[in-house]
Amino acid sequence: MRSPTIRRISSSPIASKPPVAVYDACVLYPFHLRNLLIQCTFDGLVDARWTADIHAEWIRNLAANSPAVAVSRFEATRERMMAVLPNANVVNYQALIPRLWLPDPDDRHVLAAAIAGKASLIITWNLKDFPAPELKPHGIASISPDDFLGSLNSSLPGPLIASVKRARQNLRRTIPSVEEFIDALERQGLKAFSAILRRVPGERI
Repeated sequence: MRSPTIRRISSSPIASKPPVAVYDACVLYPFHLRNLLIQCTFDGLVDARWTADIHAEWIRNLAANSPAVAVSRFEATRERMMAVLPNANVVNYQALIPRLWLPDPDDRHVLAAAIAGKASLIITWNLKDFPAPELKPHGIASISPDDFLGSLNSSLPGPLIASVKRARQNLRRTIPSVEEFIDALERQGLKAFSAILRRVPGERI
């Protein structure tokens, strides 16, 4: 599995304070989505959070579905993620887990990470596993990555599209065309956001 090279912003930092969001394992599993979310974080559009448990989950699932790829390659990707975003890692959240309730008890560590990491959002495809009544008392909401990126586009369209372009250019070995890149994002679940990108002039992506 290729690991993208994160590109730095040449323009001034984003003025407004970015949302603090936990990336659930299911949004770190797909390569292109992970690449885009990390780039958005690196560019200051999101203040991401994750934990050792979240990393272990996406690596375990990806390794199970990619038996020909050595687990060490996924672990190396995790180490690069942690190196470029050292402030994303949340610790000391485990003590919160027994006090929490979610439909699937195995998801409680994600909510605990959000509480300990002072996040207001959990970005996940598994919205039903994070019902609003259980999150609201903690000041947290869950949102799909498709809706989240759409919301970012509404508030910060220029910086977000610039992040999308950098995410595409991260894939230095074989940089996909704009159409190929958008198609890949759509296949990985970003249907509404892909529709937004298709309306953006190609040279901007």
